[in-house]
Amino acid sequence: MPHLKLRYFDIDGGRGETARLAMSIGKVPFEDERFQSGDWPAIRATTPFLQAPVLEIDGQALTQCNTINRYTGKLAGLYPDDPLQAAYCDEVMDAIEDITVKVGRTLFIQDPEEKRRLREELAAGPIPLYVTRVGEMLARGGGDYFADRRLTVADLKAFVWIRHLRSGNLEHVPGDFPDRLAPNLVTHCQCIEAHPGVRAWYAAH
Repeated sequence: MPHLKLRYFDIDGGRGETARLAMSIGKVPFEDERFQSGDWPAIRATTPFLQAPVLEIDGQALTQCNTINRYTGKLAGLYPDDPLQAAYCDEVMDAIEDITVKVGRTLFIQDPEEKRRLREELAAGPIPLYVTRVGEMLARGGGDYFADRRLTVADLKAFVWIRHLRSGNLEHVPGDFPDRLAPNLVTHCQCIEAHPGVRAWYAAH
């Protein structure tokens, strides 16, 4: 097994959380390097694309969060072997990444009115659309999991996303979108949160 070091912010969630959870659940040893937002400008210059997370594999950098999710998912036994089920898994992760990028563009806007306007635009269209469609993807997978009828990294990524949406921490975006538009995603989120491996991770962190 190569030496793995995941470099990401010291936060509970975000783009690095899926890989953290996958490796923890799959008992894949890894170094969890966390840094504070104030340290990011200096660390940013050391990353290939000036962004995080980065997974170092024996010192070699692997970038792009869903690439990292697929790799760690395979190591952990949380990624489908069947090509179609793997595609379903990827589709969910890529859809969630799409909306994460849209929201991410608003995170560092300093003008409060501009941030409010852009967030309200997201709340009026893109976020409800993605919540609804991802809920439909879960139904397609059978209702309990998105792909392979078992836990995969797609489930972990959806869990992180829905938990964040429902937290109410995204200003100007109603936290009850999942409850109103895709209650199956709420049930799914609660089931993943109750998974022994997920519970063990958060108990330790």
